[in-house]
Amino acid sequence: MALAIINSVASWILKKRIHQIELFLKYPNEVQEELLHNLIRWAENTSFGKKYDFSSIRNYSTFAERIPISTYEDLEPLIEQTRRGKQNVIWPTQIKWFAKSSGTTNAKSKFIPVSPEALEDCHYKAAKDLLCLYLNNNEDSQLFTGKSLRLGGSKQLYEDNNTFFGDLSAILIENMPMWAEFSSTPSNKVSLMSEWESKLSAIVKETTNENVTSFAGVPSWMLVLMNRILEETGKDNLHEIWPNVEVYFHGGVSFEPYRDQYKKILPKSDFKYYEIYNASEGFFAIQDSNDSDELLLMLDYGIFYEFIPMDSFGKPNQKAVRLADVELNKNYAVLITTNSGLWRYLIGDTVRFTSLNPYRIKITGRTKHHINVFGEELMVENTDRAIAKACNITGADVVDYTVAPIFMDGKEKGAHEWIIEFGKHPEDVEVFRRHLDEALQALNSDYEAKRYNNMTLNPLVLNVARPKLFYDWLKAQDKLGGQHKIPRLSNERDYLEKLKSMQIADVNA
Repeated sequence: MALAIINSVASWILKKRIHQIELFLKYPNEVQEELLHNLIRWAENTSFGKKYDFSSIRNYSTFAERIPISTYEDLEPLIEQTRRGKQNVIWPTQIKWFAKSSGTTNAKSKFIPVSPEALEDCHYKAAKDLLCLYLNNNEDSQLFTGKSLRLGGSKQLYEDNNTFFGDLSAILIENMPMWAEFSSTPSNKVSLMSEWESKLSAIVKETTNENVTSFAGVPSWMLVLMNRILEETGKDNLHEIWPNVEVYFHGGVSFEPYRDQYKKILPKSDFKYYEIYNASEGFFAIQDSNDSDELLLMLDYGIFYEFIPMDSFGKPNQKAVRLADVELNKNYAVLITTNSGLWRYLIGDTVRFTSLNPYRIKITGRTKHHINVFGEELMVENTDRAIAKACNITGADVVDYTVAPIFMDGKEKGAHEWIIEFGKHPEDVEVFRRHLDEALQALNSDYEAKRYNNMTLNPLVLNVARPKLFYDWLKAQDKLGGQHKIPRLSNERDYLEKLKSMQIADVNA
């Protein structure tokens, strides 16, 4: 009875937020313009605000003309001043939390500032909104009668000059309200464990006897945990362990290559999947309806959005547009200005809009993680969907993959080279390879044009990885768990060659 009351009260509180969400759905561009105005006013007396004379900025046009587009490297000196204890540099309130992130490709650590406003008005607000939208779509949900099994990449926090840095998940756990810890499993102590293998064992021990009603985490690593749980319990599927589990909140990597594997271990037809789009820099979008593959862009989290069309990205004529000027089904690089002092900051992601009323998006990849050596403009969205289609046709399962170009050498045409680690191998790898190539052509007209009669691109080359090749590579880089992953696509061959060399070394050992 007590749990039922808690569930009803929590649902009522969260659903009150629906009215505020409806406001930015109705007036999206006005909400964004007002937000930009407020960010500028709040920060006009910071070092950054004085440098660019924020006090005289009255509209978006002046803002866009005056403030340069920035990467982390551009803002790093100012962020480092803040991390060393100097305040009022990029944001007026005290910033003492920094989310440490190395990204996917850059070994050098980034320290993303996390202000008190970003914690409350972005990250925690988004977590509540996720629940709010889910409950609004599922009136009979019993989510709060049990706990959420969360899987983060958390490590301990480190102090430096009275500021603290660590994984974003560790910062969120450190600051989360008591009710959030009460409704989550495993404990904070286990969630913050650094060593991945020990952490997995501890999570299994702590969670199997809990009443878990939801999951939250990155699909690739969550699948590793779920398979470990089934292995240690001897159960055939997760509903045998947690009969009341009803939804999986996921993000970080595309769910598409893993969908069929999840359906096998969560076979209930009414089980729900909800996608989120967040990063160390902020929380951006949430799936707002059941069985959707689109994400609602959240417009009142203290983040002002701009978008750079990918057909001009990185070129002298590159120009950002605000939300009001985006077009459907066009790839854009995402540019954010935030309530943590990130000003016109390139986060490195690419999206396309699937709806303009309301603004809904799909994540298509990363600005650095696509292949365009031969004019094929291949995006991660294309390869994820092609993998899923080839798996569906052949009955295979994929654990991970990466793709790189084979460069023309004067005699041979170019091609794409893949390394795929299978969970379940196709009966015939050549049949899988052919279906994969055909799916890519069906999904990407530029790739199809380059493949026509092998005019520019030869058929793709497929290498089958040994078991745990990707896992072992990440382990060697101390990147197990959390958001860590090997780039799916690259214009260079670095990652592919490293993986191939590991595989060859194992064969020769």
